[in-house]
Amino acid sequence: MKVAVFGASGFVGGAVANALREAGHEVARQRTPRLRVPSALAARAFPATNHECVDVIASALEGCNSVINAAGDPDASSQDLNALLGANAAIPGLVAAAAQQVGVRRVIHVSSAAVQGRRPVLDESPEVQPFSPYSWSKAVGERTFQSWAPEEGVIYRPGSVHAPDRRVTRSLSRLARSPLSTVAGDGSNRTPQALIGNVGSAIAFLATTESKPPPIVIHPWEGMTTQSLLEALGHQTPRHLPAWAARALLTAGRLASRLNGRVEADVRRVEICWMGQGQADSWLTVAGWLPPMGAGAWESLAEQTS
Repeated sequence: MKVAVFGASGFVGGAVANALREAGHEVARQRTPRLRVPSALAARAFPATNHECVDVIASALEGCNSVINAAGDPDASSQDLNALLGANAAIPGLVAAAAQQVGVRRVIHVSSAAVQGRRPVLDESPEVQPFSPYSWSKAVGERTFQSWAPEEGVIYRPGSVHAPDRRVTRSLSRLARSPLSTVAGDGSNRTPQALIGNVGSAIAFLATTESKPPPIVIHPWEGMTTQSLLEALGHQTPRHLPAWAARALLTAGRLASRLNGRVEADVRRVEICWMGQGQADSWLTVAGWLPPMGAGAWESLAEQTS
């Protein structure tokens, strides 16, 4: 198959392009327009079909079997809402409208589990609970994408994605090796963490499978609990905090984020590591997709970030 990939030079897009090539597919790398969108406009839904970029994008998609939008601003701590909306909310609509214009039926939009915020269980429902400018921009992006998506438009939501050269991963590895390595309660709660190789493989599968995916697909749980994650990355057993104490500290952190919005993303990362978050079953698992990177890859990740 010939698959167009927006954001192929980025973190997730690069992994997707590699997975597609390894599976024998042709990758058509696409340039992504840079936009800034006023928040009031994005809140009403970006008027993708009237945008001058649609025709340009559409002409580049001729002959493609599927399209993947992996472009976007990944900075979860950014407070530049207009830039976030341009990258994460407007682009999905433009790509979807262009694909529909040239008759490409399968379009995958890479969103984020962050759109569901602090919901107890991540699932494949349209329900969202954004908590930051970044997560709000991704939630608006989902709505914009669905407004213009063709028949087989699919929103894919990964959790926290890790790789050896990613700043968040290195920070977590340092924490896991330090005396501050802690979890809330008994450490048995699931945590939605994913390896970049598995994320790239999952997106490639969605774009090329003969089965028809549902409108929203979450990344499957990769087997990590709050304790096993820190043990894998730190090669030591984390200390256990009483759950009530962890909740109190997180509440204080969220209050502090009102004064400095940039720490909001960090507070949420700590919350995921301490408290975890449930995950419903993923369509990917039901469809037979298997992650190419298993538990041993987490051990390898620890060695590469030490």
